[in-house]
Amino acid sequence: MEQNPYSFGLDKTPANYAVLTPLSFIERSAYVYPERLAVVHGARRYTWAQTYARARQLASALAQRGIEKGDTVAVVLNNTPELYEAHFGVPMCGAVLNALNIRLDAEAIAFMLNHGEAKVLIVDREFSPMVSKALAMIGRQILVIGVDDPEYGGAGERLGSIDYETLIAAGDSRYAWKPPADEWDAISLNYTSGTTGNPKGVVYHHRGAYLNAVSNIVSWGMRPHSVYLWTLPMFHCNGWCFPWTMAANAGTNVCLRRVEAKPVLDAIRQYGVTHYCGAPIVHSMLVNAPDEFRAGIDHKVSALVAAAPPPAAMIEGMQRIGFEITHVYGLTETYGPASVCAKQPEWDQLPLDEQVRLNGRQGVRYHLQEGISVMNPETMEPVPWDGETMGEIMFRGNITMKGYLKNPSATEESFRGGWYHTGDLAVMQSDGYVKIKDRSKDVIISGGENISSIEVEDVLYRHAAVIAAAVVALPDPKWGEVPCAYVELKEGMTATEAELIEHCRQNLARFKAPKKVVFGPIPKTSTGKIQKYVLRERARSTSAID
Repeated sequence: MEQNPYSFGLDKTPANYAVLTPLSFIERSAYVYPERLAVVHGARRYTWAQTYARARQLASALAQRGIEKGDTVAVVLNNTPELYEAHFGVPMCGAVLNALNIRLDAEAIAFMLNHGEAKVLIVDREFSPMVSKALAMIGRQILVIGVDDPEYGGAGERLGSIDYETLIAAGDSRYAWKPPADEWDAISLNYTSGTTGNPKGVVYHHRGAYLNAVSNIVSWGMRPHSVYLWTLPMFHCNGWCFPWTMAANAGTNVCLRRVEAKPVLDAIRQYGVTHYCGAPIVHSMLVNAPDEFRAGIDHKVSALVAAAPPPAAMIEGMQRIGFEITHVYGLTETYGPASVCAKQPEWDQLPLDEQVRLNGRQGVRYHLQEGISVMNPETMEPVPWDGETMGEIMFRGNITMKGYLKNPSATEESFRGGWYHTGDLAVMQSDGYVKIKDRSKDVIISGGENISSIEVEDVLYRHAAVIAAAVVALPDPKWGEVPCAYVELKEGMTATEAELIEHCRQNLARFKAPKKVVFGPIPKTSTGKIQKYVLRERARSTSAID
């Protein structure tokens, strides 16, 4: 049998092959554009050369303290330069970055620190009360590094035996970091609540982070040297990979501790912000801001919206203020956005309500994601493109997670049939665009944050007067969705709505507490199982909360 001549002598060598890692982006930008502005935060300014040097100092300092490949470095930080630098400095020494949700309670943070086996924790002074409680729960020693951001003027003590600036000052700005030996090596760990109160640790690899960082540029059409405003939390899916995107783009990162209308619009005006991302609430906040807040903004601003599809009022409002909005869809397990509602030029000529319908879909695959489909999860056959037949949204490709940390059974189940199962139910429309119809799981997405209904129910059941509880999503004009609790009380006992909400606030992160409590019999099957679909329909027909 004749041998394939292309099979011999054409092997990988250092001359023609390198592993993909987003760490290469910052090295290039520092080399090509050393004096361009990379990071802005209050009075602080760092060029790309300075940002690269600080990231290398962080890597060096961590390595000096014995941090190496496979170790976890957790952070509880706002959108500040320290968190941006950690996206490069932590993996430069081979470690895995675990950016924790600053809105969680101490119990959740403690679970994640233990489950991820964090050896280092970098924490902003603002979060010291919550983090102090979490550290008391973990039952082991951990190196704590405190951050005292000059832009924060509130209460809280700086935790740790050393502060961040002192730490990196001892590091080598020329630290000789190396790319990972394997691009499949972990770069970060992100926790998602999923459908239960037990978070899953989603592991990203260097290859996926590299490709989604580039895909953000290509799929959004970002021009070089864009100015990006950090309205999206960097802890959320590593900021949808935008820390690495902006290094590839050699643009400017404008940091922001608080997402409020006036500071956001002031930053857009002052720095010439061209791009920002966020949940629907962020965009609605800007649309509904007083006109004087937007005065002087006369350049094009592009925005990505995820979580719930953008409502008509938002799209119309965005057009009115001159912002261009694009809808994307994804999950923590897909590095953030993995599909985009790619706009067709002819849509601009359609009536607004038709534009809203078309632009509110989950769309088509990102450029560097290999596939998105709506499939029957049992037969693994694609549904017809009829806009009616329901199936489950599934992804496959390089920007799908490595897997769930320490959870092989959940990993195997999520990848069943060679596709990642999102758990979201949708239809495929006649033009091949995906449209979500319902969630097969009971996650409530409020302001872009996932809330586990089971976790909230567990807390309600702890109240002495509650005999049955079910939590579903209630439509809300501000947050998209908020938790609504249906509660049955024990015979002879009483409780008020305010009392149960406060009970939840005392035992959960405040944003997870129900915004509405409905008392009365809860519909159940003959076997006693609560019929949540009935409650979801009730909630949808309920007037939104003011």
